[in-house]
Amino acid sequence: MRPKTIGTKSAYADVGGAPVTGTATTEPGQVDGRGWGERHPGTVLVLLLAVLGIVAFAALMLGRYIIQPETVVAVILSSVLPIEETWSSTAASAVVNVRIPRIIAGLLVGAGLAISGASFQGMFRNPLVSSQILGVAAGAGFGAAIGILLFDSLVVVQILSFAFGLLAVGMAYGLSRVRSSTPILMLVLSGIVIASLFSALTSMVKYVADPMNKMPAIVFWLLGSLNHVSTPDLLVLGPIIAVSVLGLLAVRWRINVLTMGDEEARALGVNTERLKVIIILLATIITAAAVCMSGIIGWIGLVIPHMGRMLVGPDNRYLLPVSVLLGGAFLIAVDTVARTAAPAEIPIGILTAIIGAPIFALLLRRNNPGW
Repeated sequence: MRPKTIGTKSAYADVGGAPVTGTATTEPGQVDGRGWGERHPGTVLVLLLAVLGIVAFAALMLGRYIIQPETVVAVILSSVLPIEETWSSTAASAVVNVRIPRIIAGLLVGAGLAISGASFQGMFRNPLVSSQILGVAAGAGFGAAIGILLFDSLVVVQILSFAFGLLAVGMAYGLSRVRSSTPILMLVLSGIVIASLFSALTSMVKYVADPMNKMPAIVFWLLGSLNHVSTPDLLVLGPIIAVSVLGLLAVRWRINVLTMGDEEARALGVNTERLKVIIILLATIITAAAVCMSGIIGWIGLVIPHMGRMLVGPDNRYLLPVSVLLGGAFLIAVDTVARTAAPAEIPIGILTAIIGAPIFALLLRRNNPGW
């Protein structure tokens, strides 16, 4: 029996009374054509929040030095309650000084990269773009490479990384401007050009670097790791990422309108150029700050939004919060594997590629490739 058409709706669901296109179908006996997650996005968010908490608590216990769960709870509560110390100073130091900062960093970086990728996929109306599409990661990587080559200060390396990440996106945006507008295709092509330029410059820096000291440090940074994250890093970069993530969450319903196309969005009263600038600026700040904190970590901004769509559908009002929780939980889990699976810590960028590529291939095989 042929499925019945039950009405029309946008590929991104209803967006405040906006005109809608396309058709939704359902089999006889179904309420509509949506999955369970699309009908209950609030429940999905609560479940993902619980998963994030479980993953974070497991990360506090696991490592080369295994800590019992009751000891972890006692160490955490001792900071606010007068609890008698029955645990070793090694356990307390591992939880407070090492694992908690890494978990917070993993949450910020994973959530930031995931929501940036989801926002860009909605803005570009393309499921194959990621948070690095405009060259921010390539620019930030070049800045870090220059800092490592010329200076011995981690702070200088992070400042140069952040500055060159912003510069790369600024160059891509300026190159894409055509008659006071920013066509999506021109923006994508400009990002590819700028990313290629900074990648070549980074290769030049590696070519002239000292192969005994500077070169390994540059390569390890570019592969990504949370090993060097400190509390001062979190105090400086954490609020930057958190505020930018909140900014993207605040405009998530407007991204729904933007996915209809510039002409339709303008007809609905949305200033598309200003909205593009806001999304690009916030996503760029997040990605540049994430590279400063952890180096270049790929695949999160590409794979996590697709996993979110499998759970709650393409409506950005729910997709972006789901991407935040999924991205944070995913990177915390990967970081835990990176520091426990081998005698020497594995760079996170290697693991995200090893895990992300098969997951993305599976998603492509299980779902129709269309947008």
